[in-house]
Amino acid sequence: MKIGILGNEGSWYGADLARAAAERGRECVRVDFPLVAASCGELASSGRTIVSSAEYDLSSFDAVIVRTMPPGSLEQVVFRMDALARLAAAGVEVVNSPRSMECAVDKFLTTTKLEAVGLPVPATVTCQDSETAMEAFERLGSDVVVKPLFGAEGRGICRVTDPDLAFRTFRTLERTGAVLYLQKFIRHPGFDVRILVLDGEVLGAMKRFSENDFRTNVSRSAQTATHQATDAEVEMALQATEAVGAKIAGVDLLYDDSGRCYVIEVNAVPGWRAFSRTNNIDVAGRLLDSLQAS
Repeated sequence: MKIGILGNEGSWYGADLARAAAERGRECVRVDFPLVAASCGELASSGRTIVSSAEYDLSSFDAVIVRTMPPGSLEQVVFRMDALARLAAAGVEVVNSPRSMECAVDKFLTTTKLEAVGLPVPATVTCQDSETAMEAFERLGSDVVVKPLFGAEGRGICRVTDPDLAFRTFRTLERTGAVLYLQKFIRHPGFDVRILVLDGEVLGAMKRFSENDFRTNVSRSAQTATHQATDAEVEMALQATEAVGAKIAGVDLLYDDSGRCYVIEVNAVPGWRAFSRTNNIDVAGRLLDSLQAS
């Protein structure tokens, strides 16, 4: 079995997947996403390469695991998704699927899909201009979390409570052509719950704590602890993963001070470094085993 990893050079996740592949006697190679190319017409006929990189014929792989979506222009991002879809149509298993990646990478689309299946999400306003954002700021209680529409690991997220600072923030984002994604700040006990789902089953869960930051991302020095997910948490995580159509996903749940639980995010390129260490679960191995089984 030949597996391609679309990931960054030196990535811990690429190394972990390569380790798990070697233990199972499989070939695993890293591929640079920005070097992916595709062919159509005569060049793609008679079994020739349809999607490739500088070194590899990706259409000859059994599976491709997406571990990164590098920054790029709209054209570049759309093409990358199209290339993944072309691979999937050719019979290569792409994890996660292009359709689920397109959904999960877009916070607005994910939030709408979660709400459509009845899952609780924070009060959210998404708009394109600072005037509408200021109106939303007041409607959301003048205490909001501003997030990039496309983002991960807590990067670019800020909490805004001052009207003047809110105006400057929204106006600056408007001038850069950004979409303004605002969520009502949820007062919480200082932790959230990350649940990892694979093939419709929960692999495990952990709590993430942060004493000095409302963001509980491990990449921002949050601490972790094992967590036994409740039946309600499991059901929410499975519903959320199904809503975006992901094979593997990290679902983040956050409780407010009154005990109500919200689905904050569904990550279709979930990190598992801290999760594996906290729960002593070989996620890379489980993922590769699931590819063989499928």
